[in-house]
Amino acid sequence: MSRTSADAIAFETTDVTEVTKEASGDLAAESLAPIAGSLLGERLRRPGGELSLYHRIYDWLDVHISRLSVRSNFWHRVCSFFFLPLSYASGITFRRVDDDNYIAVLPFRRFNRNWYSAMGGAALLANAEVAGGSCLFRACGAGYTVVCKHLDYRFLRPCLDTAIYHMKPREDIKEQLAHGKEFNLTLDMEVVQQGEHNRRVGRCVATFHVTPKSHVRAKGR
Repeated sequence: MSRTSADAIAFETTDVTEVTKEASGDLAAESLAPIAGSLLGERLRRPGGELSLYHRIYDWLDVHISRLSVRSNFWHRVCSFFFLPLSYASGITFRRVDDDNYIAVLPFRRFNRNWYSAMGGAALLANAEVAGGSCLFRACGAGYTVVCKHLDYRFLRPCLDTAIYHMKPREDIKEQLAHGKEFNLTLDMEVVQQGEHNRRVGRCVATFHVTPKSHVRAKGR
């Protein structure tokens, strides 16, 4: 074994405190331990387990930007420009059907079309996740994270005009939210082509995992 490899192994197996003692000279190892810890990716927190100023500002921005993103289609587009570039480029928008239900509208624009001027399969598939996730996020509120676990899309016929996603949850969202715990929720989506007959062009089943952000922060602490 070469000397360089032996030195690397010795450094990796040496305790951080010992390294700080050798590098500190006259300084106490305890005074350098927090610095060494931060270099290893540990989170710096105040005494008593409180979040640092950086994390509190991050949490505040997270909540307010989340609320802003579901306020209207304009703010949804603005937030999508930074966080969901595919959603921004596709131009997908949302319309409220009633208090608990939305439909998603995917415009028949050049970005979403394939080479033979039909709606691209990749656009229909990818925006099914965007439509379902945004629908649940609007229903659950800014205090939850929504992650897609499973997506099953069946193509039925070519889509030659604007696509509309009709979404229906299998479970009662309000009942799930009342428990205050993380849960899975399945959405059935019918994708139809806008027009006189509203031809069905696809069918999708998507399962999402919904988690309260308070649980995520508690795990981080």
